[in-house]
Amino acid sequence: MTDNQVNQSQDSSVRHSDPAEAKTNLLGMSRVQLEVFFEALGEKKFRAAQLMKWIHQLGVTDFDQMTNMSKVLREMLKSIAEIVVPEIIYEDHSADGTRKWVMRMSGGSSIETVYIPDGGRGTLCVSSQIGCSLDCSFCSTGKQGFNRNLTSAEIIGQLWIAARSFGNGDVSKERSVTNVVFMGMGEPLLNFDNVVPACDIMMEDFAYGISKRRLTVSTSGLVPMIDKLGEVTDVSLAISLHAPNDPLRDVLVPVNKKYPIKDLIAACQRYLNNLPDKRRITIEYTLIEGVNDQVEHAKELVALLRPLPCKINLIPFNPFPNNDYKRPSRNAVMRFQKVLNEAGYVATIRTTRGDDIDAACGQLVGRVEDRTRRSQKYIPVADVTPAVQVTR
Repeated sequence: MTDNQVNQSQDSSVRHSDPAEAKTNLLGMSRVQLEVFFEALGEKKFRAAQLMKWIHQLGVTDFDQMTNMSKVLREMLKSIAEIVVPEIIYEDHSADGTRKWVMRMSGGSSIETVYIPDGGRGTLCVSSQIGCSLDCSFCSTGKQGFNRNLTSAEIIGQLWIAARSFGNGDVSKERSVTNVVFMGMGEPLLNFDNVVPACDIMMEDFAYGISKRRLTVSTSGLVPMIDKLGEVTDVSLAISLHAPNDPLRDVLVPVNKKYPIKDLIAACQRYLNNLPDKRRITIEYTLIEGVNDQVEHAKELVALLRPLPCKINLIPFNPFPNNDYKRPSRNAVMRFQKVLNEAGYVATIRTTRGDDIDAACGQLVGRVEDRTRRSQKYIPVADVTPAVQVTR
């Protein structure tokens, strides 16, 4: 079987979602949620940590294998709960080591997850929604419209699958995924109630132990939700800015019309003020030829970000079908970076990874049952295929 064939060989013990079933899926429950769950069963809180180790560190989805729990408890769990992971329908490996999975969710639509190796670091780019409702003009996912939010189990299931794809799958001994970024399909802060528990599980010592500095939630700029996020967690924050002024950002990132740049920068500063350590916001800036890639734009960006502790991630635009934007020349990208560096900013150019398997930044599409009907404006239904193209 080749890497890009549909994966038909998963362990038969791994269960996948069935909308007809009504059992509680424990995969997406944080330790606090599991403690409440077990206490309601008359069990001690420590059962939550035991269960998390079995699921997330050892990859066990069969209650019968959880031998440090009594048989009575295991039978009870089988009757009321389950551990269901997403179904892999496609997997591909890039020549540069990047991996991409397409996973089918309940209802039939699919999402994409990408793993990007870089030296000793392995970054997993996860999706938070099926499609996206924000319709950023340079984003392939946005052109496919929006279907629904992913559950916390569907979000953490992406990490569960990626972590199991290396070695023996025991993540307590081998951490192939060192970083997680919510930069795949969807706007994470529009799925707040599911993203936060998933983040808690990712950082949990009894699960994946991802550092808060290595777990990044990226947003297009939902100001009230940034404030809300700062009240409940201290994960790292990235902003999909892409423009140095409101008129241009209104076109590229339409949510800017509701939450303009001045308000967004202020929310970022408030978020940093709530953190217990010194950290910087990551500013994501997709460079598009003739649109936002001029030296004048770079100088404007320098002035805009001066009050905010931040680092800047420059992302040369990755083309996708039915879009007229173009990737800037390397010289234009280097000129832009030079202005930022000379002004004292750490500005890095994101290396294009996985473009041979449509996994580069800006190329994730997935197969979305579009509830907004937006995709009909851009791509004929007959042209939408399971081949997938991470935006933002």
